[in-house]
Amino acid sequence: MGKIITADEKLISDFLKDCHIRGMTKGSINSYKSPLKIFRLFLKQKGLLITKITRNDIREYLSFLRDEKKIKQKSIENHFSALSSFYQFLVWEEKVKVNIILEVRKRYLRTYKSNNETVGKRKAISVDEMSTFINSIMDTRDKSMALLFAKTGVRRSELVNIDVDEVNWKDNSILLKPTPKRTNRTVYFDGECALVLRRWIKFRDELEELHTNALFVGAGGHRLKRTGVYTSIRKWAEKVGLFDKDAKEMSDRFSVHFFRHWFTTHLLRNGMPREYVQELRGDVRKDAIDVYDHIDPEDLRKKYLAAIPQLDIY
Repeated sequence: MGKIITADEKLISDFLKDCHIRGMTKGSINSYKSPLKIFRLFLKQKGLLITKITRNDIREYLSFLRDEKKIKQKSIENHFSALSSFYQFLVWEEKVKVNIILEVRKRYLRTYKSNNETVGKRKAISVDEMSTFINSIMDTRDKSMALLFAKTGVRRSELVNIDVDEVNWKDNSILLKPTPKRTNRTVYFDGECALVLRRWIKFRDELEELHTNALFVGAGGHRLKRTGVYTSIRKWAEKVGLFDKDAKEMSDRFSVHFFRHWFTTHLLRNGMPREYVQELRGDVRKDAIDVYDHIDPEDLRKKYLAAIPQLDIY
């Protein structure tokens, strides 16, 4: 007689299969297995089910990892990243209502500022946190907006002014309208962004009311306004615990500009030359010699695709 698979084991197995379907690498999937196994065994000893846990259960588990397993802080953070991805899957499958891991991570695994750090400095959220945030967005338009912000680093005013015919599908680029703040007007996006953007455009083109060529539209089929973008992003950020309206620290009030900060931070961390990042950001060149420093667009595009983080968007 074969081994009986418990309900919790099946949920983990289904999650790993889902990771494979989403195109995640074998290495990434394997990195999830050990944390999920340890977590399942901990709950089994407590007589708890994966779908029936509380914040207090997660706090006890965190103490278990630190005090009994003697796991280092960085490993614990990676451990909780795996759990967060797992619970986001459970939310998607409607097995649980909320990703309970997110609020516990925010309270107990956040990195506090040292005394010599600037108060109000924006926090660069991790790739995993950005992935979880964007995957939590169920509205097609809002998900494509958030992903385009993350993948291009454009400003809010630049995004609302994009027209559909300014998207170049041959090289996955967008020609932004000229503004005083931007020098280079061409930005690029990658394959996973293209899939979500096409999904939104198909939906957009089927709207009964459509009175503009704007890429992103709001009520009545008119061009979406800056306030509409802010409201949408804040709404989804609140749902996953990235935006706390009562918080004093800027890092706890996720805003549209966090995308631009995230875009810059992770391109640099992935080895993209600083001048290439500045070019993509459209920063004004300050030194006279910079004006003569020409960057080949094709080389810029290739370096961008090599450095932009993948978010496993579904």
